[in-house]
Amino acid sequence: MGSEFKQFLLKTNVLALALAFIIGVALAAVVNSLVKDIIMPPVGLL
Repeated sequence: MGSEFKQFLLKTNVLALALAFIIGVALAAVVNSLVKDIIMPPVGLL
């Protein structure tokens, strides 16, 4: 069973998918913070 699971992980490249997911979540947090703290205050003054 362990061998089959390892082959599945290597075949589907789950590590790359997990890394892409983590990077996407981090990037979303950065963009959200940028919009909330940098872009919206000047817009709110209008």
